[in-house]
Amino acid sequence: MSPRREILHEEAVAGPEGAERVVLPLQEEGEDALEASLRPRSLDDFIGQRQLRERLGVVLEAARRRGQPVDHLLFAGPPGLGKTTLAGIVAAEMRANLRITSGPALVRSGDIAALLTALDPGDVLFIDEIHRLGRAVEEVLYPAMEDFQLDVVIGKGPTARSIRLDLPRFTLVGATTRTGLVTGPLRDRFGFVTRLDHYDPDELEQIVTRSARLLGVESDAEGAAEIARRSRGTPRLAIRLLRRVRDFVEVKGTGVITRASARAGLEHFGVDELGLDRLDRSILETLCIRFAGQPVGLSSLAVCVGEEPETVEDVYEPFLVACGLVLRTPRGRVAAERAYVHLGLPTPSGLQSSPPPSLFDEATEQPESGRI
Repeated sequence: MSPRREILHEEAVAGPEGAERVVLPLQEEGEDALEASLRPRSLDDFIGQRQLRERLGVVLEAARRRGQPVDHLLFAGPPGLGKTTLAGIVAAEMRANLRITSGPALVRSGDIAALLTALDPGDVLFIDEIHRLGRAVEEVLYPAMEDFQLDVVIGKGPTARSIRLDLPRFTLVGATTRTGLVTGPLRDRFGFVTRLDHYDPDELEQIVTRSARLLGVESDAEGAAEIARRSRGTPRLAIRLLRRVRDFVEVKGTGVITRASARAGLEHFGVDELGLDRLDRSILETLCIRFAGQPVGLSSLAVCVGEEPETVEDVYEPFLVACGLVLRTPRGRVAAERAYVHLGLPTPSGLQSSPPPSLFDEATEQPESGRI
């Protein structure tokens, strides 16, 4: 089976700093093969993101009809929503090889040059966390993306000279969780820029049902809905919770995921009815109990819960803010009224109320004076 025919499995190959990976056909054996098969392989199988799928489908079909590689694509949005999966789908739909790397792995300009010169015509190059590319690497990408040419400096000192090498036409697919950190010149060179949003519970229920079927787990609609409801609008988390509930029902249940067994399994692994885990609750308890509703700076909060400030700010805080449990103010983080209700604590008088929470709305952050 040719690697151009079907994108199924990721296998590491040699590359700069060991960063490059080429997607190769899956060897159909064991649990690993089954787990890898959970990723959808075409736009028709991709659940959710309806507008994105429609627009991307038009872009891909137009490129196929012209017989050309698709324009460069930039996918933005929170982690776990399907950016890497979409890159694989683009390669599969275009019958192309997929090469995968990440922004932090490309340190020197020679790293990206080695990747670009190894591409075949029509290849898809996927760079995850593209906002973390260094300035020198970006400078190499600009002519490569626009003119499909690579500037190479030969020699040193007064005898140094620059030559321009032709590159095969390729498609660069970038993914970022921090759109604002992608520089303007780089962002403007992408022909299609889109953002992935959190999923609705109905869409997550479809993902859980499909994944359960592929995993060979029996699940009823109520069991799938219970897992979906606690998945924070994120497919990656929904599949992770499904696997843990599967383990629970196989060891301590009947092997069938029902609403009752799903609730018991999720509670066993520390996921409550809002989808909060141990660290989420630790953050809320720190704000509500230890600091008694007073504003708390990010560094102090991180020390109290035993995590890095970046992890608290980028991983845990967005969901808590989106749920209306935590408010970000110019003075620091404050627990909202709903946090006290969720923890079963009395609400302090005069507490600032949070807006009606919506799990899947973008978090509205109040202006902050720098990093608190």
